[in-house]
Amino acid sequence: MSDMVITSRVGRLPVELPKGVEATLAGNELHIKGPKGKKTVAIHPTLAVNIAGQELTVVPTAVKAYTRNGTGSRLNRAIAGTMRALIANAVHGVTHAFERKLLLVGVGYRAAIKGQELNLTLGFSHPVSFVAPEGITIETPSQTEVVIKGMDLHLVGHVASCIRAIRPPEPYKGKGVRYSNEVIELKETKKK
Repeated sequence: MSDMVITSRVGRLPVELPKGVEATLAGNELHIKGPKGKKTVAIHPTLAVNIAGQELTVVPTAVKAYTRNGTGSRLNRAIAGTMRALIANAVHGVTHAFERKLLLVGVGYRAAIKGQELNLTLGFSHPVSFVAPEGITIETPSQTEVVIKGMDLHLVGHVASCIRAIRPPEPYKGKGVRYSNEVIELKETKKK
């Protein structure tokens, strides 16, 4: 029982590679290439990635560190699960783009796109412009909707949070920039 290798439930699951996606290992980096582009994932030093056909599996390299009595076993199990999730997100990113939708709620609030620059009118005395970083595309299907797309899940979420932070929803009327699935609990107005 003391020599049993313990990994997280998520870390044990293999990552399936869809058709048209290739994965190659180069040292401690996993390069994933698909129809949407290329993504590189840095592999943790205590882990290894096995490529068998169209499946990727994350395995520990130092078995002693993963035993029940070994040092840092809880940390290493968490790293195995996190690494597997990062690889799965990279595979999903090169096959399908990640997407985040924002809604502009308020009278006169609107968004327009010019090239890579998003122009927002959010009730300030001046318009606000936001330049999309490389690898991110921003679309405005209507004047009150902003759709952020990209291959990197972390970057898509970061850009969405930066745009939301320009004018977060206020608690009394709910005006501002919010995520499409966000629920705002409104406060009751002050009474005399």
